[in-house]
Formats: sequence, C-alpha cells, structure tokens
Amino acid sequence: MRPFRFPCLFLLILTAFLPPAQARAPSGEHVAKLATLQSSAVVIVDPATNKVLYQKNPAAVMPIASLTKLMTALVVLDARQDLRQVLSVTRADVDRLKHSSSRLQVGTRLTRADMLHLALMSSENRAASALGRHYPGGTRQFVAAMNRKARALGMRHTRYVEPTGLSRHNVSTPGDLARLVVAAEKKPLIRRYSTDHRFVIRQGKARTVYGNTNRLTSSARWRIRMQKTGYISEAGRCMVLYAIVGKRPTVMVFLDAQGKFSHAADANRVRSWLARFGARVLARASNW
Repeated sequence: MRPFRFPCLFLLILTAFLPPAQARAPSGEHVAKLATLQSSAVVIVDPATNKVLYQKNPAAVMPIASLTKLMTALVVLDARQDLRQVLSVTRADVDRLKHSSSRLQVGTRLTRADMLHLALMSSENRAASALGRHYPGGTRQFVAAMNRKARALGMRHTRYVEPTGLSRHNVSTPGDLARLVVAAEKKPLIRRYSTDHRFVIRQGKARTVYGNTNRLTSSARWRIRMQKTGYISEAGRCMVLYAIVGKRPTVMVFLDAQGKFSHAADANRVRSWLARFGARVLARASNW
C-alpha cells in the first residue's frame, strides 16, 4: 500500500491550493449561458471600451423594421430643423405598404418635436413619414440623407428606402446597428423621447394617450438610456438598447426574435448574464 500513499497525499495538498470549482466558470460557460436566446442575430457591445461581449450572426443583413426610426431621428436633428414648426399629417403618410393602422389621424397638426416624440416612443409610422416629407427636398432627399449618415457612421451593410421601417428593404446588420445606437444615444432628445412612458396629444377636441412600445422602460430592474423596438413580418421582433448594466454602459441589438415578448426575454437573459459574468467577459472580449 505504501507506494500509493505519497501520490495521494500530493494530490490532496495540491487540491487544497486550487480555487473552489464554483468560483471558476468552465471554458465556454459564458457563451453557453446565452444558448437559449431566441433572436436570430445578436450583438452585445461595451461602448466604453469598444469590446464585443457577445455576438451571434453579427454580419447578417436583415430587415430592421422600426429600428429605422433611430436614423430618421438622427437626420432630423442633424438638419437642425425648427422643432417648433407645425407639421401636418396627410394622406401621403397613410401606410399603403402594410396597411397598418394608426391613431394619428389625417389632418392632425403637431410640432416637429411632437412628431419626433411619437415616432421614437410609440413607433408612430405616420409621424415618421411626416418628418421625412417635411425635409428640404421631401422624402426622397430625406432617404438620401439617411444613407449618407449611415455611411458616415461606418454602417457599410445598411440601406434605407423610406423613413418608417415598414419596408423590408430597409436592412442592416447587428454590428451596423450597434454603431447607430452609440451615435443616437449622444442626442439628449433621442434619449428622452425614446424612454418616455406616456405622451398625450390633442386631435381636434379629443385627447390621444400614447405609451412606450418597450415594456422594459418601466421596469425597475433596468436603467435604459435609449431604446427602440420594431416589428414587421419579414423582420420579426427587433430591439436595440443602450443600458447601464452593473454600472457599465452596454449596447444590445436583437434582430428577428419570434414571439411577441421574445426580444424582451432575450434582453433580460443578457442582463442577468452580464450581472454574473460581466467583468470576466469584458476581460476576454475582442475589439469591436
């Protein structure tokens, strides 16, 4: 028996100096924790360090639905158009592509700021259309400006054909959209309007109450600085977030989630993952 005592004693001593197994995540556990994400394409970025924390099909070119409206807002603000100017909703703003409904009636007059508010907070398509029509040169020049801005931001795989997101031909990638989120978050008005919970407008003698399309903005567990959701059948459920997770800024992009609440569930999974593994993931992350 003696020949076996020394090796056993050596192993016991060595084990005593190793960290507990639960203190170390096994190789691959970080990624495995996100294996249940329902979105077809995802990018998670730390904008403070330009590190990619997680990615899934980051270069997939896909329809982006109403995420388009973030670029719409950027172009409006970059043009420095008068936010107090009153714009009118006309029949030209009625959706004849998807035949979607709208609570914004033809003939309603609102300031450019109010139209921007509705487009960002409640994804109001007629408001976004009106913003494009009232750009110098009309919608055609507005769309051209959207594509120029995309190129300026390094969004090489992005293309816009209209300002609402109703067209499946508005396409981008998760990586490109992360760049858009970082740029849009720098605009105080976009931060404010996209995260507002309630907005009331008057249409004739009636009051219309709008809420936020993103239920995460009202959650006490989240600190969201900017967000946008989107949906058309070709794009699935889409969402982008600029949130503070564990005291660090985090950009999240989710595309083509199936199920009404799947994109929000994915975001909650990512937030929990970062709360547990954030520092470790950041240490191993690659450059964006």
